[in-house]
Parts: sequence; structure tokens; C-alpha cells
Amino acid sequence: MILKKKKILLVLGGASKERKISLKSGIACYKALKNLGHSVQKFDPLKEDLASIRKKKYNAIFNALHGKGGEDGVIQTFFEFLKVPYTHSGIISSFNSMNKILSKKIFIKNKILTPKYFLLNKSNFCKRNLKKLIKKNKIGYPIVSKPINEGSSIGVKICMNFKSLYNHSKTLLKKYDDIINESYIGGQEIQVAIINDKAIGAIELRPKRKFYDYKAKYLKSAKTEHIMPANLTKKNYNKVLGIAKKTHLALKCRGVTRCDFKFWKNKFYLLELNTQPGMTNLSLVPEIAKYNNITFNRLIQKILADADVNK
Repeated sequence: MILKKKKILLVLGGASKERKISLKSGIACYKALKNLGHSVQKFDPLKEDLASIRKKKYNAIFNALHGKGGEDGVIQTFFEFLKVPYTHSGIISSFNSMNKILSKKIFIKNKILTPKYFLLNKSNFCKRNLKKLIKKNKIGYPIVSKPINEGSSIGVKICMNFKSLYNHSKTLLKKYDDIINESYIGGQEIQVAIINDKAIGAIELRPKRKFYDYKAKYLKSAKTEHIMPANLTKKNYNKVLGIAKKTHLALKCRGVTRCDFKFWKNKFYLLELNTQPGMTNLSLVPEIAKYNNITFNRLIQKILADADVNK
């Protein structure tokens, strides 16, 4: 296949709490795009004014941002304003996927199984209301408490009792307006990669830490075990691929996404969908792609091929 060489703006870094990971993802994507023969310029929104992008002509924007501002529809709004084709999902799908409450509602509407949950915000937070919400939603311990719009397991805690849940919720609500508390689901940690509407594979993770947290995701020293393909029966393997594709389409996502599941008592529980999955040397989508004979360069080219506007 003859590739058409393009002038590409690679957006990386940014100001979110996932900046370090975005820089790693961005550098890996930069090398791949250069290897493919494209002309690439890096752009870091933390250090440069977005308005400066308007002064130059690009064939496409490759979005390698993670976290707030990069995968919640904010930067996508600017890309749409510029009318320059960009990678990954559009404004609405990015916003809905990043917001754990909105995405949960879409999962439920589409009959996709997800852990029971309730919303907490600064206005309704007190011990009495917290106890009421736990009882009303019939949620037992452990309970997972986390922000509604962060990635990479930032701010996540598994709470074993009311005191732990109350204290962690109180701490989070000093930083965030809203948080989500949901039932903890045990079992296997399964993640599925989707590329351009096709589910390409499922990987299983066995963290040595309490759960698949930030350190388990990004540090080699955490020694998280990656099992590719996931240790599932053929029937269940195909089933989780189907659920991931259904989720990707329900949220109207584009390009590459990754769905995070727990497999417990023969049921798959969808935790969330990530519209800007990592592209580091420890990231899961490249590992799943490699198993399916998709090189990293080819993976990046596939993502670039879907660059578009009016998503």
C-alpha cells in the first residue's frame, strides 16, 4: 500500500494530571509518524497558544493528549473550529465517554452491564445522605470511590467500610464538584481494543498491587502480568469483543478506543471506555495490536486514516 505523505500536527503533553503519560504516548506516535514518512510538528498546549495553530496549514491533527482538556471534548471543539481533520473521537462522544455518569447512563440504556453506582456532589454530601444513597442503591462493600472525569485511575480508592468511604469522598469533593461511588467487582481484569469500529482483541491483566492503579499501569517495577490473549473460553472471548464494539458504537466513538471490563461469575461488567488510550511501551492497545500482527507504525497509520471533522 502506497501511503500519501501528510503534514501533521501532533498534539501532546497538555495540562492534565496525565501529562507525563501523554508526553510518552506523543513521542512514540511522533517516531511512528516519521517512520511512515509524514512531516510532523509537535505541539504542547501547555507551552504554546492554541491560536498559533491557525497560522499554519496541516493535513491532519494527531491527538496524543490524555485526561482533562484532551479527551473530554474541549480540544476537539477547537479542532472542529479549525476544520482540520483530527484523530480519535469527536466532541460529544469524547465528553460522554470521559464523564463516568453520562457514560454509565448510555451503557444502561443499551443494556450493557455495569456496576451499580451513585453520584455524590458537594451540595448533597454529608454522612446521613451518604448512608441513604448506599442503602437506596443496594450497594455493599467494598465500594470504589473516584472522580467522574479523570483517567489512569487517578483519585480511585477501594473502600472497605463506611469510614473509609466517607473520608475518601470528603477528600475528593475538596478537589472535584462531583464524584462517583460504585460497587467493587472482583474477578478477571479484561481490556479490549477497538480500531476503526473493529474489536481486535482482549488482554487480561493481573496486577501485583491491590488493583490496576496508576503505578500498575505505567511502572515496570509494579510487575503487572499481561496475558494476551485473555484467559477466557472462545465463547466468552468473542462475547467481550462484541460488548466492546457495541459500547464503541453506542458512544459514537471513532478511531481507537479501549474498554475496561471485570469478568465475575460468568458476567462481563463494563467499567469504562477510554477514547484516548495510551501509546507507551507498557500500553495495552499497542500490545493487543502486536499480537494481531499489527505493528506500532501500522496501528498509528490506521488511527491517522480515520482523521476527520464533523464527528
